Amino acid sequence: MKLTAEQQAVVHHREGHARVAAVAGAGKTTTMAARVLHLLGSGVSPKRMLVLMFNRSAKDDFQRRLASMAPAGQPLPDVRTFHSLGHRLTQSLCRWGALAPRRLLSAEWQMERLLRQASLNVLVEQLERRDAALEGDRLEALAHFCGLVKAEMLPAAALYERLNYEPDTDYFPAAFDEAERLLHAEGVMTYADLLYRPLQALEADASLRQRVEGFLDHVIVDEYQDINTVQQRLLAVLAGPSANVMAVGDANQCIYEWRGARPDTMLENFTATFGKATDYPLSMTFRHGHALALTANHAIMANQRRPDQLCLADANNPDTRVSVGQGSRTLLGALVDWQSQGRALSDASLLVRSWALSVPFQLALLQAGIPFRLLREDRFVFRLPLVQALAGYLKLSRRPELLHDPEQLLLLLAQPTPFVARERLQRLAYQLATTQQWPERHEPVLASLKPLQRRTLKKRWELLCELPRLSAWPPAKLLSHVVETIDAEKTLKRAAARRDKGEEDVRLLDVLIEQAESVQDPDAFIELLERPVENQAGGVLISTVHGAKGLEWPLVVVAGVNEEDFPHYSRDNPLNDERLEEERRLFYVAITRAKEQLLVLHDGGAHRPSRFIAESAWQDGMRIAACLTSPQAPDEPLEVVSPSLVGRYLERLGRADIALAAPQVKEPSGGYHVNAVGHYYPGQRLLHAVFGEGEVAAVEGNPSDPVIDVRFVQAGRRRLIARRAPIEVMDAANSAAS
Repeated sequence: MKLTAEQQAVVHHREGHARVAAVAGAGKTTTMAARVLHLLGSGVSPKRMLVLMFNRSAKDDFQRRLASMAPAGQPLPDVRTFHSLGHRLTQSLCRWGALAPRRLLSAEWQMERLLRQASLNVLVEQLERRDAALEGDRLEALAHFCGLVKAEMLPAAALYERLNYEPDTDYFPAAFDEAERLLHAEGVMTYADLLYRPLQALEADASLRQRVEGFLDHVIVDEYQDINTVQQRLLAVLAGPSANVMAVGDANQCIYEWRGARPDTMLENFTATFGKATDYPLSMTFRHGHALALTANHAIMANQRRPDQLCLADANNPDTRVSVGQGSRTLLGALVDWQSQGRALSDASLLVRSWALSVPFQLALLQAGIPFRLLREDRFVFRLPLVQALAGYLKLSRRPELLHDPEQLLLLLAQPTPFVARERLQRLAYQLATTQQWPERHEPVLASLKPLQRRTLKKRWELLCELPRLSAWPPAKLLSHVVETIDAEKTLKRAAARRDKGEEDVRLLDVLIEQAESVQDPDAFIELLERPVENQAGGVLISTVHGAKGLEWPLVVVAGVNEEDFPHYSRDNPLNDERLEEERRLFYVAITRAKEQLLVLHDGGAHRPSRFIAESAWQDGMRIAACLTSPQAPDEPLEVVSPSLVGRYLERLGRADIALAAPQVKEPSGGYHVNAVGHYYPGQRLLHAVFGEGEVAAVEGNPSDPVIDVRFVQAGRRRLIARRAPIEVMDAANSAAS
């Protein structure tokens, strides 16, 4: 493969540290492999070189590429993930007596058992909280917290104060300390310890650091924007004062902040850690065409923490089509068209911000008989315990005899969680199925339950007994009644350790009720929810955007692109500037997975299209791409929302002959008016008679007469009484312009 001038510059970098800013699809694997071979050809020993990749699949891919490019018999350097590097360091430190040997906990159930014990130990005098602490979601959140403590290298209490956990999780720091005590006592360790323990030992002992320093001349790190504090500090120790570090990545694709990554790691933090570095851009993508390159450039433009770098499409790339549509029918139409062109469904992917947003599309594909597969099989809609329970409530309304089935009763009593241990629920479900009446308070099956638990479960039993009388209700009405009666939203939010997890579960409820509104036959809807589906190897892949990182497909559909869903926020969990930028980076990663066709879907109806759609200026991308296919420039200037960005792009391509103009902004006529749709929302663009252009940051008070917090471009942040302010809502095109 012939390398571009930018790639050649990276390959032939001389001395010192380097940062390589590589856009999506820039051929960085090939470039890094060529860099390694260049160093080997320059006389650098493979034993003095280390290549670090983000995960095992990336490592395997790089090793294959390197081997295919290397001369036969050429010795090659070590290629590792951070965890395999940590494992090797741990072994060395154990041999030297600096660390006590420990056995690795490789199975999830082992870690869950340990965290259950740690939670019980720290809550030994708070019996009323122990059942909630042992819920699966809560243990999962505690596991994430413990891993993040080690990733961030912070005291557990300090990290807890910084994070947005629900109040009922205030025992997490103590549980972390107790888990550490148990790990030590049992002589075991977690995957996080493969980095955490060696770094602690090395940073505490200068003589140990001297034993691991000085063995490397060159270190190349892929996906540098996604490494966390423990990885960066361990890398600094191993590199020492003499090794040259080359960081390859893209700050615009930093989407793992929940595990400790920061976009600043690729920016300011690199030079703060290693010193002065030479910067190299890899601006040319070999994945998609001009329309998507321009769309991606517009989509990320509003972020402040980003490199000042354009993504350019190579002339030989596919002529990517970008479009925006609404709902599952558009998805089905796009897939039918795709197949009619002789294309395989396995070449298509459906990406969502969160798994809950995939539910309507899973149901639509099931109904249409279109095969699909999920990156995580446990996220099939019918396998989710909450969905199984809601289908069970519907089924019970049609089949009263299920009140005698203890397994069915257990499912309905357990979802959403009543914060009661499963063993107790099993005993209660068996007794109810047998006696068909609520036990007396003195009976043993209720004796160990707290008053709130008894009231919650009795309310559910009364609902179950009521359901057969409501069999004539349509599914949506019946589900809404169930959700309201069992106080599902409040329960799900309480059960979740983190606010965003609770909100995703609540969104799943909303999605199911929305889907049920289009169905009149309860039996058909129940059958759809319970259909036993398996992954189809040749089907459309459904994945979250996080799961799709580093992958690409000819056809990509990004679905659920609505305000409050993508970007994700709520009244209880509003956006701040930092979270908005992270959400924008996630959208950027989503759309840049496409090669030939990108379809962005919003839900319509009560769901407003995401601000990201307007920001991406996708129509301009399509129009400019069409112009670039012609050697002749248009006779009239093209109106685009960002002439400066598009102008830079055209100049880089040598097409400065295409004249551009900004769209005409209508002058307010008498003229300022309240939003025509009657409400304001974060991200909405406004024009004020005095303060000029601005963006709504927050909306407070009565929706019919709100107070809005607006960030103005020139006048800064202002709070306005919307009804009295001389403001005009800007249209979608003008919204994207700024």
